[in-house]
Amino acid sequence: MADEALAQAGLHFDELNKIRVLEPDVYQQTTELKEECKGFVEKMTTFQKIVGSFITTVDSVAQQVDKEKIKAIGSRNLLKSMSKQREAQQQQLQALIVEKRMQLERLRLQYESLQKEESEQNEFIEQFILHK
Repeated sequence: MADEALAQAGLHFDELNKIRVLEPDVYQQTTELKEECKGFVEKMTTFQKIVGSFITTVDSVAQQVDKEKIKAIGSRNLLKSMSKQREAQQQQLQALIVEKRMQLERLRLQYESLQKEESEQNEFIEQFILHK
């Protein structure tokens, strides 16, 4: 009867005969919820540590990928530069070939002209010697 009067007043006794404001069932559920919350917080802390290490690892890999990407871009640019240098060198050599061919043609014409002049002079000398 005293228990009923206390229950109506909102007071209850637990299994250790301590006075509680909550009903024993509600107190038990609250305690279980508290323990579940502790477990959840511990799991969340563990999860955050795992995620933190995962993010650190991913950031490290991303930095390495960026370094390799920059190296690849540099290599590609160097290759393009070398290709352009090779093309420029090839054009210079082709221009030099054209110049040398023109010089060859000029020298060939000069040679032919000198041969013709030599033959004319030889002819003149022969005629001069014969007419003398």
